[in-house]
Amino acid sequence: MRWLKKVFFQFWFTLFGWRTKGVVPDLKKYIIIVAPHTSNYDFFVGLAAKHILDIHSHFLAKNSLFRIPVVGWFLRSIGGHPVDRSRNTNMVDQVAEIYARRERFVITVTPEGTRSFQPKWKTGFYRIAEKANVPIVMVSFDYKKKLVEIKEPFLPAGDMDTDVEWIKSYYRGVTGKNPELGVR
Repeated sequence: MRWLKKVFFQFWFTLFGWRTKGVVPDLKKYIIIVAPHTSNYDFFVGLAAKHILDIHSHFLAKNSLFRIPVVGWFLRSIGGHPVDRSRNTNMVDQVAEIYARRERFVITVTPEGTRSFQPKWKTGFYRIAEKANVPIVMVSFDYKKKLVEIKEPFLPAGDMDTDVEWIKSYYRGVTGKNPELGVR
């Protein structure tokens, strides 16, 4: 069934002129960050890229989506985990514990945390990477170039402000579906 999904999504990518660039890391554990996140279309581009590149990644989504029976089942089947964003649940520690318990684990997050413009990113991805001692892999969806690009993994250096600014500098050159909401 996996090969059928891969063929289907590769056909979709080719039909709409999308391509991929970069290499999926040969690592058991890492965290993927995707930006800019400016549209609901990003989900479908990411889903296609995940299957084309055979990335076994999980993601977090607001728990209200999982309450809809068919939607909840579908999201779980493709690696979704519900998150209660209405209260502080110490998500960094919870995800770091998953990394500690599992031999293989990859999670994908959007540092902006929403599809609207966010000058200040959520830094949970960075704190998870530090706490779990896993590298960060930057992935971009460039709608202008119709390109999903995977960058080389890197370990946080311990200076979150400097590292996050360096990460954002890469994404400033990427055009999201709604460019006016992109990384600045």
